[in-house]
Amino acid sequence: MEKIEEKKLSAKRVKKPDWLRVKLPIGKEYAKLRGIVSDHKLHTICESGNCPNMGECWGAGTATFMILGNVCTRSCGFCAVATGRPEELDSFEPLRVAKSVKLMGVKHCVITSVDRDELADGGSIAWVKTINAIRKLNPKTTLETLIPDFKGVVENIQRIIDVAPEIVSHNIETVRRLTKQVRIQAQFDRSLEVLRILKEGGMKTKSGIMLGLGETKEEVIETMDELRGVGVDVLTIGQYLQPTPKHLPVVEFIKPEVFKELKEIGLGKGFRFVESGPLVRSSYHAEKHLF
Repeated sequence: MEKIEEKKLSAKRVKKPDWLRVKLPIGKEYAKLRGIVSDHKLHTICESGNCPNMGECWGAGTATFMILGNVCTRSCGFCAVATGRPEELDSFEPLRVAKSVKLMGVKHCVITSVDRDELADGGSIAWVKTINAIRKLNPKTTLETLIPDFKGVVENIQRIIDVAPEIVSHNIETVRRLTKQVRIQAQFDRSLEVLRILKEGGMKTKSGIMLGLGETKEEVIETMDELRGVGVDVLTIGQYLQPTPKHLPVVEFIKPEVFKELKEIGLGKGFRFVESGPLVRSSYHAEKHLF
């Protein structure tokens, strides 16, 4: 990551460094969780997003559930989740997720979703039903909700505030300059506004950014400042990995020592927690972010 020179997204393929090698998911606990997910027809961002930590997290008995189906109405250049016309909402999904949380013995549950821009409520009512179902069957389980922007509609955001998950996360994903290329249908300032509304609503808030898409170090620090400006409590910083040749290429693989430096900078700016490393993803060590 250069300090001065502004890098641009390029089609040139960059060789993956040794520090990004991960072990294949194996073990009895991983097999058990895979079976539960399959039997209950659940979607996890671990699988749909090709998460490099799936083996570690599933092996430890945790997973991030993805609700509202597995087809997204948006076509972000970094995301491996399928884009298209989603099927109708599954009215039984909230109960299936809640039952699976109980079967898996999850103590801290992370829920995320695809974008459902075709729905008037953006899927926010289904979010509420899922949260309530999980709490009913798992009263001791804490929740982190990684929500979409709901197009910035306050009524939809307020529904999440009203059911008060322990942590509400919404990812900024990249720096302001690259947002139109990386997130396409999203808006940098709209995401900031969502986070501001959540914080003013009394939520503990969290956001994440990917590196290696051509941003500069200065831009990352500026993004930190803007996130702190709307009161974000927890920040995750990870390396972007190209999921398929059709997605945005990696411009640069950021060295571990840079991630370490950015963690210290973030903590110095007042974030309660900063998870920063090449393999860090939004829900990585999520259980540690309760406060």
